[in-house]
Amino acid sequence: MRPLRLVLPCYCLLLLSSLQSLSAHNSFFTSIGQMTDLLYTEKDLVTSLKEYIRAEESKLQRVKQWADKLDLLTATATQDPEGFLGHPVNAFKLVKRLNTEWGDLERLVLSDTSDGFISNLTIQRQFFPTDEDQTGAAKALLRLQDTYRLDTNTISIGDLPGVIHKSRMTVEDCYELGRIAYTDVDYYHTELWMAQALRQLEEGEESTVDKVSVIDYLSYAIYQQGDLERALEYTKKLLELDPEHQRANSNLKYFEFQLEKQKKAAENGAENEKKRGKRQTGEKEAETKVSNQWIPERKKYEMLCRGEGVKMTPRRQSRLFCRYFDNNHHPRYLLTPVKQEDEWDRPYIVRFHDIISEKEIQRVKELAKPRLRRATVHDPQTGKLTTAQYRVSKSAWLTGYDDPVVEKINQRIEDLTGLEMDTAEELQVANYGVGGQYEPHFDFGRKDEPDAFKELGTGNRIATWLFYMSDVPAGGGTVFPDVGAAVWPKKGTAVFWYNMLASGEGDYSTRHAACPVLVGNKWVSNKWIHERGQEWRRPCGLSESE
Repeated sequence: MRPLRLVLPCYCLLLLSSLQSLSAHNSFFTSIGQMTDLLYTEKDLVTSLKEYIRAEESKLQRVKQWADKLDLLTATATQDPEGFLGHPVNAFKLVKRLNTEWGDLERLVLSDTSDGFISNLTIQRQFFPTDEDQTGAAKALLRLQDTYRLDTNTISIGDLPGVIHKSRMTVEDCYELGRIAYTDVDYYHTELWMAQALRQLEEGEESTVDKVSVIDYLSYAIYQQGDLERALEYTKKLLELDPEHQRANSNLKYFEFQLEKQKKAAENGAENEKKRGKRQTGEKEAETKVSNQWIPERKKYEMLCRGEGVKMTPRRQSRLFCRYFDNNHHPRYLLTPVKQEDEWDRPYIVRFHDIISEKEIQRVKELAKPRLRRATVHDPQTGKLTTAQYRVSKSAWLTGYDDPVVEKINQRIEDLTGLEMDTAEELQVANYGVGGQYEPHFDFGRKDEPDAFKELGTGNRIATWLFYMSDVPAGGGTVFPDVGAAVWPKKGTAVFWYNMLASGEGDYSTRHAACPVLVGNKWVSNKWIHERGQEWRRPCGLSESE
């Protein structure tokens, strides 16, 4: 057994050093008077030793509480890893724990005698998430908040639709989100999350973050958004807590000056309004009329992700059907046709039900997981692949040579679409992370991207086949902003549409997006089918719009 090492703090070592110095230069046994000094030295030493023991016991208790808490959490989480991480707050907190809190624990127990744990933790830390991961997870929560119009309290208490493993956010978590937003010059979200942190502090939640720090961020974020009165109100509140706060005292005078200046400008503006009269009113009405007629694509995209703004009238809906489909008596499906459902009419989108089995899904995921890398997009300027902030997912590519299951899936797509797979791209498998999304984009190359798929030598992407390999409790839809279409994930199904018209022109109505995953773990796989080899399978139309 390894002997125990007693690690003493600096003040104990100093006392021992003093004691050794005394013994080196004096013969204590020759003088009781001098020996009495040793009693007081020893008394101080014992007092210091007890303080050291109390500190170590307190530290050990904190480590034990941390271990018990994490033991319970990981036991629950590992029973359903994908379900647990499907809750974006759980995913954010995991990244935050591994990037920040485990580092704090490492520093806490550096003087611990368990060298094995320390060395193991140090080795493992190189594989932990980085600051970039923590920032990315935080921004994903902010993106979900905006897209699905969630208030901060709903996210903080973990009350999201379809969640199984609810998780509450601490004051520190809310403060961290606000701080990251502030660093990104995003004062809107800084205000929201600092206000939530303050609310939880005022409700009595214990935290290492103090109200002064929170209100300091909050008042400045409000000021940056132009609300001087509220910024001044929070600055006064900060000074009540810390009258000597240098920045707050400086801001107080500045805000009061700016507010007075603003009031004078408002008074002058009111006078000018009277002079302008009805002309101003007419301009406002015209602006309102124009704004009601045009909605930015981003807003349409977010509306569709929330299930709003779908432009399918009841009359058009009545023309959509379900059917058994054998693709013109294909030998493989003549006796066992597949279930096909019309999802949309223009562009024509169909869904195939029960088209990929659970066993096939698991095999595809098993093959893809070791190969998952950050998803890329085509740079329209260079024609090369690059990463982008608007595509947040990881993907892998599988060929028919990798496994018979992949070859079987490729053959199934060819049989049901009637299109040649030899010139199609490999099967792409994608897994979306926290708030994973792919903002509106085209699958085909436009005329201003002549070199988009030049290196493949198979022409443009004529069609898209998309398998849904998981259910998504909330969010994660595939939406088409230009036409107001929304298609929702359903495990075991696939959707199919043509990206190009029969004439060979690109169909701009197929511009689509993958909505952020609010709750759940979204797995998809897709096949991009190209023009070459389809000459006799999908003959060209004679008109440009055909």
